Amino acid sequence: MNGKKMISCLSIMMALASLTACSSDDPVTGGNGGGNENTGYSWSTDNGLKACDHILFDDKGNENVNGNVIGNGDQEFVFKGKQTLKKGTYLLKGWVYIADGSQLTIEPGTIIKGDKDTKASLIAERGGQIIAKGTATEPIVFTSEQPAGSRKPGDWGGVILCGKATNNQTEMQIEGGPRTKHGGNSDTDNSGILEYVRIEFAGYPFKKDKEINGLTLGSVGSGTTIDHVQISYSNDDSYEWFGGTVNCKYLIAYRGWDDDFDTDNGYSGNVQFGLIVRDSKIADTSQSNGFESDNSADGSAVSPYTTATFSNITFVGPKLDNQFKNSEDYITGGNMNPNNGAALGKFQSAMQIRRNSRLNCFNSVALGWPIGLLLDNQKGDTQGSATAGSLKINNFYFAGVDAVGTDANKLYDNVLVTGYDSDSKPVTDQKQKSFSSTWFLGQSGNRVFDNIADLAFESNGYMPTNASPVLNAANFASLGSWFSKVTYIGAFAAGDNWLNSWTNFDPQNTKY
Repeated sequence: MNGKKMISCLSIMMALASLTACSSDDPVTGGNGGGNENTGYSWSTDNGLKACDHILFDDKGNENVNGNVIGNGDQEFVFKGKQTLKKGTYLLKGWVYIADGSQLTIEPGTIIKGDKDTKASLIAERGGQIIAKGTATEPIVFTSEQPAGSRKPGDWGGVILCGKATNNQTEMQIEGGPRTKHGGNSDTDNSGILEYVRIEFAGYPFKKDKEINGLTLGSVGSGTTIDHVQISYSNDDSYEWFGGTVNCKYLIAYRGWDDDFDTDNGYSGNVQFGLIVRDSKIADTSQSNGFESDNSADGSAVSPYTTATFSNITFVGPKLDNQFKNSEDYITGGNMNPNNGAALGKFQSAMQIRRNSRLNCFNSVALGWPIGLLLDNQKGDTQGSATAGSLKINNFYFAGVDAVGTDANKLYDNVLVTGYDSDSKPVTDQKQKSFSSTWFLGQSGNRVFDNIADLAFESNGYMPTNASPVLNAANFASLGSWFSKVTYIGAFAAGDNWLNSWTNFDPQNTKY
């Protein structure tokens, strides 16, 4: 290090020391990549500086000039090594990549605000890790930089994890715009930890119809921990899995724009305990669903198939708003419309399974949706998988749905689809019920209630009372040892609320 650069670094570090505390009292030692493993940055072994983990260094050794900024506002900011963000409030600028072999640890209670102008996103590349392990009393929050009362879906990018597990396209470019690819052959790969984490107002559309999801999981392996995560007001899907084997528990999708849980390209992990809550004014032009599941975009019969297994999910649909109408004069985005090019549409189903997906769902409940189940056979043979038993939906209750099932996208009538015409429009037999409804009603443990009130839930729409029929309806006979064996269907037992302390259902007005 030459003398001029040493003086510059000393000045920066002294200024930062006045803003934020150092993470260690040990001097930074070693040469290139030494000390805090900030690759490419050379420290003098006798300069007396302390290791301040607040600072992030990119792969060229350039550090931030402000201790509470992550990234530098450029489109791509890559850092290598192992660094820790001490508890505090930070501004995330630009697309920040955690490179292969690198690890970013975020302490409990930390708040990271995404910069709107630079479409801020945090991306763990294959071999990189985010260790964001919050607690129930000190969750880690990723949110909008906009002031309380002014936040909108899509204020910033989102959080993306990319791993080395399998998918059915071998290697894939991650959705949303970043450079990162995902996929490999290591199904036990570890992309880190997201535990007691909230992600709010994500989904910036960097191009038309190219939004980033709240949380995107590309070929993420089973060594990764995803546990107690809440996504609120995402401008696209709340969660989307592209292949991978990661298992997840205690997930919340709150008032997202498009789909809540989207599974694609051979995702084969397990998910238990999930809550979906919709805003009756916000739906996507593609038709919003609780679940949307594909095997591949063209419906190909490629393996590994999308065979993820979900259990204990509660789908709270838009019809819980008594004023709800499934029409574009009602679904306006309300005060959450960002006017950023994201197009509004209608609500569709609690579950749309299509394009050869073999998704499984057990011990769950959906209330207040226009459609319960949509098994879409336009591409691939999803209905054939259902008939053969390779797609299973059991112990699932619908309440207050307009149609138990329909057979085609954007078709709201419970009639049998017999094929498609030359314009790809469904041909129907009006005298017969849909395949989807007939099949659903023939599966073990499934029930349909005419009225939402029949479920005897509390006024919040998702917590059962002691009189609810969901409490002793579960069956785990066909589920593996990973699942917690509980007696109830849906996400909650009466009085057992795992939402306490760490969640936030009014992030718009929270002063961070």
